[in-house]
Amino acid sequence: MNIHEYQAKEILKKYNISVPNGKVIYKVEDAQIAAWSIETDIAVVKAQIHAGGRGKAGGVKIANSIDEVKMHVKDILGKKLVTYQTGPEGKEVKAILIEEGCNIDKEYYLALTLDRETSKIAMIASDEGGTDIEEVAKNNPNKIFTETIDPAVGLCEFQARRLCFDIGIPTQLMGDVVKVMMNLYKCFIEKDCMLAEINPLVVTKDNKIMALDAKLNFDENSLYRNQSILRYRDLNEEDEKEIEASKYGLSYIALDGNIGCMVNGAGLAMATMDIIKLYGGEPANFLDVGGGASEEKVTNAFKIILSDDRVKGIFVNIFGGIMKCDVIARGIVNAAREVNLNVPLVVRLEGTNVELGRQIIDNSNISIVTAKTMDEGARKIVELIK
Repeated sequence: MNIHEYQAKEILKKYNISVPNGKVIYKVEDAQIAAWSIETDIAVVKAQIHAGGRGKAGGVKIANSIDEVKMHVKDILGKKLVTYQTGPEGKEVKAILIEEGCNIDKEYYLALTLDRETSKIAMIASDEGGTDIEEVAKNNPNKIFTETIDPAVGLCEFQARRLCFDIGIPTQLMGDVVKVMMNLYKCFIEKDCMLAEINPLVVTKDNKIMALDAKLNFDENSLYRNQSILRYRDLNEEDEKEIEASKYGLSYIALDGNIGCMVNGAGLAMATMDIIKLYGGEPANFLDVGGGASEEKVTNAFKIILSDDRVKGIFVNIFGGIMKCDVIARGIVNAAREVNLNVPLVVRLEGTNVELGRQIIDNSNISIVTAKTMDEGARKIVELIK
């Protein structure tokens, strides 16, 4: 689950990490009131969307007066920002953070994330703050330093101090930066984060350490024990189909293709998308109905796929272990009847009750193409939509 920058800063403040004072507004009329609350000569007007690259897209502006604050708010609010993370469709700006300017002396990058190669949390730091870390990794990999954290003992101060040396933190500020690192790690663990990023972490002209921008992403599977995080969820920033899928416990991610996929098991779902691309097709979604889905769950999954106007065909690929093929078949038939199916549908069933499942599909009097293998099914659906 993603949250906005201003929300991430609210959380960081609770962990004694300094952030600029600011105010969030949702209407142009509130810009002047927010500007009066800024105690610096310069204000920063920042679009609040769930995507990086806002500055390059025109979503971050510097204002030298209240009139400029109002002008920038009017220009940004309601605008669709297109960044490298939003895709060409962009995201509409519905909230703006107006915060105090900062007299920056030096910018750094600091983040915590899961290192999947070691199955451990890693702290990443660089003295190339304020820029896209992906570009730094590509062009200046020697500027990025990493400490792998032992889960049994957590982040150690000597590791934080070593990172400080690596990125050139001034000796007199090293203790303060170590505290920020330790507090960020505490936040990461206690809030079940997937990513905790401060970019940039700045040293000001008066030698203060401050998180000028922040991003926190959370593991949705742990929200049951972090209920306070749920209040930060902004449904306006999420795909409607993904929101609907979450109501039924479905793992659904919208993609840019035109072949809808319904599969059981994350591994099989990824393999299904791969084989569709192998035959020249483009998957429209990742959808895992799970190992023990009910007929109702399958029906709803099918409806969610068909709610995407880009879907020109559907490939159902089920291996019945715990999941029974006849349950899947009944769900497919019911959904196809309810939504008046008008796109090609290819179904590949294998496993428990497979013969009964195929019989249900054959007797449905609905135009459904069956396949015995995943390879055959992927080839057929790609051919049908072409």
